[in-house]
Amino acid sequence: MLLNNYSFTKNKEIYTLILLVLFSVSIRVPIVFMFGDTGLEYEWKTLVENLTEYKQLAWKNCEFEYSNTKICLDDGFLLPNLWMPPLYAYYLYFFTIFDLGEQNYILLILSSQILLASISVVVFYKINKFFFTKKLSLYSSLLFSLFPLHAYACSQISSISLQIFLIILFFYFFFQLVEKRNFLSTILFSFSGGLLMLLRGEFYVILILTLFYLFFLKVNVRNILLIILITSITISPYLIRNVLIFEKITIIESLGYNLWKGNHPYAMKNSLVGGSEIVDENFQKQLDAIPRDKFLRINRDKLFLSKVIKNIKEEPTGHLILFFKKVMSFLLIDFKSTDQNYYNPFHYLPVLLLGITSLIGIGLSNKKSYKLNYLILIFVAYVFIFSTVSILPRYKLVILPLQIIFTTVLIKKFIYRHE
Repeated sequence: MLLNNYSFTKNKEIYTLILLVLFSVSIRVPIVFMFGDTGLEYEWKTLVENLTEYKQLAWKNCEFEYSNTKICLDDGFLLPNLWMPPLYAYYLYFFTIFDLGEQNYILLILSSQILLASISVVVFYKINKFFFTKKLSLYSSLLFSLFPLHAYACSQISSISLQIFLIILFFYFFFQLVEKRNFLSTILFSFSGGLLMLLRGEFYVILILTLFYLFFLKVNVRNILLIILITSITISPYLIRNVLIFEKITIIESLGYNLWKGNHPYAMKNSLVGGSEIVDENFQKQLDAIPRDKFLRINRDKLFLSKVIKNIKEEPTGHLILFFKKVMSFLLIDFKSTDQNYYNPFHYLPVLLLGITSLIGIGLSNKKSYKLNYLILIFVAYVFIFSTVSILPRYKLVILPLQIIFTTVLIKKFIYRHE
């Protein structure tokens, strides 16, 4: 009898998760048809076309762009990519093997993103179960699925859908690793971390913090070294490619450019969400003087980094104020945004409300819980990282799972107080 009850409970949860996936798919399909991208654009179009034609992740002619000016290369010269992380470009390139027409090709990509988003909702449910009851976990997952910015993201050709899927897996495998400390959890955690390093340039900071946290939790040093090994193996093909081409160990060279983009005089006086890309005449001449060789990306990024350091030294107080303004815009909303449709109430009202409730939830969270403390650490790290650059609205999706968990902490406190 006890076994039958267990089986029924287990099956009931499986049916619930299947319905959760179907529900997530059903709300995203019409969004894709109404608002979905109809073709590749910008850097993704360039990289995929060059992968298809030349079998290289590279730029040619006048495809490589900084600010509002294109950098023209010598005819026949392919500049190896070191600007965009490679994973999403290869993800898009993978779907070209089906040899579909452009519309069907795009539809296939967006359909895959719908599937990833829907699966991530189920994994998010499992993460919530580390903290809450099944009922609260289900409500939290429904909120994650329905959140307008998250539902809309899969309709766009953007790496954010893949990023959210992988970050959810990363969190889940982290908790599995700490609780079970078995070999499979270690492999899955390490592999998801490696993929995220190939997807987002800032993730290596998150991974380093996580490894320190595992050490703090007294996870066996051999396990930590194994994580480093498996992660290194995961990213090694791209690392080897870059060592052979650029003679240095690197995945991406964009730190200087991204810092400069969010920290110069125009950015301080105008939009915080999408920093302007304006350079003075003398600086532009320095950029134009850099040789058009394979080290172009590296040398330009060094120049951007030196420029942003100079900007900050010249006006440290102004840049500190700018940083805190960006913190508030990232956590809540940017009142000076020039982004199209930013002030659509379906966008800014949920973002603002969740920003407020999640901060309250962090304040009320159990500070003795290593799981919640880890999520707070990652939350603070992401807020700090993105507040040093120019912030695009989709960047907020990175902290969305954390915001929803801390909002659910607040709801849990409210429910227990009134029971």
